[in-house]
Amino acid sequence: MTNFNKYKPMPKVPIVNRTWPDKEITVAPTWTSVDLRDGNQSLPIPMNPEKKLAYFKMLLEIGFKEIEVGFPSASQDDYDFVRKLIEENLIPDDVKISVLTQAREHLIARTVESLKGVKQAIIHCYVATSDLHGRFVFSHDRAEVEQMAIDGTKLVKKMVAEAGMSDIISYEFSPEEFTDSDLDFTIELCKKVKEVWGPSAKEDFILNLPATVERRSPNQYADMIEYFIRKYPYMDETSISLHAHNDQGCAVAATELALMAGANRVEGTIFGHGERTGNLDIMILAMNLYSRGIETGLDFSNLDHIVSVVEECSGIDVHVRHPYAGQLVFTAFSGSHQDAIRKGMDRSGEIQEFFEQGWKMPYLHIDPADVGRQYEKLIRINSQSGKGGIVYILEKEFGIYPPKVMHPEIGQVVQNYIDKKGGEIDSTDLRKIFDENFVNIVGPYDYHNYTRDILEQHGDLIGVSFTWVNGDKQTPLKGVGNGPISAVYNALAQDKTLPEFSLEDFSERSLGNDADAKAIAFVGIRLKGEKRLVHGVGVHSNIDRAAIAALISALNRAVKK
Repeated sequence: MTNFNKYKPMPKVPIVNRTWPDKEITVAPTWTSVDLRDGNQSLPIPMNPEKKLAYFKMLLEIGFKEIEVGFPSASQDDYDFVRKLIEENLIPDDVKISVLTQAREHLIARTVESLKGVKQAIIHCYVATSDLHGRFVFSHDRAEVEQMAIDGTKLVKKMVAEAGMSDIISYEFSPEEFTDSDLDFTIELCKKVKEVWGPSAKEDFILNLPATVERRSPNQYADMIEYFIRKYPYMDETSISLHAHNDQGCAVAATELALMAGANRVEGTIFGHGERTGNLDIMILAMNLYSRGIETGLDFSNLDHIVSVVEECSGIDVHVRHPYAGQLVFTAFSGSHQDAIRKGMDRSGEIQEFFEQGWKMPYLHIDPADVGRQYEKLIRINSQSGKGGIVYILEKEFGIYPPKVMHPEIGQVVQNYIDKKGGEIDSTDLRKIFDENFVNIVGPYDYHNYTRDILEQHGDLIGVSFTWVNGDKQTPLKGVGNGPISAVYNALAQDKTLPEFSLEDFSERSLGNDADAKAIAFVGIRLKGEKRLVHGVGVHSNIDRAAIAALISALNRAVKK
């Protein structure tokens, strides 16, 4: 790529002593969904009326109070949809619908007509103010562009009054291509638009200042917003709205900085649908604010359902790495990440107390449960996984809590399996691998006819007797110890053909919580002269038998190795 010199940086914004970098977002903006207009018009196959209605109802469930529902003067489908919402009383009393129009007389008339009978609404009129559009697309100079904006606003005001809707219609004006327009010219144009419209409540007159095509860095968008607010004289009667597109991938960042610069309203779409690379993803921005402890007024707690509705209506899948909504965003593949998550979960109470907040976790910036996800989906296992993540799944999904000293051995067994098989395994595969490699392992050693007795003459010692199986040979053995496993270990010393070993690790617990729960035991042994510790696991309804099965499994594994 050697043609970079065909481009040049956007001119700096003439602002001094900017204040927005020191500001902090403490309250959520007014949220306006443009999914059904800007998002819909960019879909390969636009939504039919049934899908638009399903989408509209989903937006209401999420909590949007302003929804741009269409461009009724440009499409009969959009006109009919607006009429359906009004005539069938589908718009809640606390929700404003918005409709878009160009600043042309017959289009404005059609737009006003579409709103007959509405309880409250916004008419959104736009005029492209950049020299690129005005001069080279429409062959207008700046004076002509300004006059278009003034005349369009006059027509909207006049037709709304004639329809008897002045008290229920708010007005939104967009200088399209704001970030590519001369800033002082745009401020003067917007000032005249406001003067034509007349006095208003702040929420009823909206100046939407869009990054129609993202050409500037996010900090420059914020500079333009702060500069505009400083110079524009009617801020007490005007809401400043943002509408960022994502051509450079910075729509969320640009919007956050512009909110710091003083804007108080945001337009966007769920998952960012829109022309080219799309609009601001309003869900990401809302969840970002939520993750910083800000009440957003929007509810994404059932995000999987929202994903399914958007995918069905738009025909576009949500990417697996999409922030918050992707299927892999709460998944850790790296072994070090998995281990950190597992340890964090185990010590969540201590973490909350230390940081004095309800959630802080390694690698998880929000609690997945807040968007309807489950912890058991956090960790998946492939060749990059480590022992921490593997053990986490055994613990959380199956109630199997191996001793820490056994974790590396489990990790190595699973790693060897994946190296041979390739790809990824799920929790069912993991449990099968664990059982086949550690639990009740069949080999040359076995036992039967087990009994035990409390030896009163020896205090609390236990005596055991059993038939020991070593290959084809069966030998009756007896032993004494302070528990069943030590008694069996002492009895095995009588088999001189058995490799000499030491019993170095033993633990046991219940496998489940009900009355029929089985016992699970873990035994680690070390053959004489070897450094490695070999573990076996026993599972049985009787806790003694589980411990003995674990010891025999360890012996069978040791001789197989």
